[in-house]
Amino acid sequence: MSLNRYQFRTSWLVPSPSHAVFAALVDLAGYPEWWPDVRSVTKVDDDTAELVCRASLPLALRLRMTRVEENESAGRVAVALSGDLEGTLTGRLEPGGCGTRLDIRQQVVARKPVLRTLSPVAHPVFRLNHALMMRRGLRGLRAYLTATTT
Repeated sequence: MSLNRYQFRTSWLVPSPSHAVFAALVDLAGYPEWWPDVRSVTKVDDDTAELVCRASLPLALRLRMTRVEENESAGRVAVALSGDLEGTLTGRLEPGGCGTRLDIRQQVVARKPVLRTLSPVAHPVFRLNHALMMRRGLRGLRAYLTATTT
């Protein structure tokens, strides 16, 4: 596999009903309210938004997310990514006894020149940066949904 390609799988357990988790996930404009690494969101059209993300590394990523699937009854969301990363991001929600399990899968290729240049030596650092970003996202979503659903 090319060092410019990344596959990530993450599972989040969120102590909130699946309808609340789904609503938060599809409201891209609201991401900066609960996910500290999402610095800004700009609506492009009804199906597309541009996000600027910056996790632990001093490196901002500009991503366009275009809706591919948004099916609450099936518990599925999917977006196509373009910009500094190109690929797909999918989510599968499963309600459970104490909340919702969200399985996230990302398959991307780094397009930002600095990522492509550094990836051969910094691949593990970029993976760690992503893991930390996802951890903060989970923590933020849990806090946000606790505050808005109580």
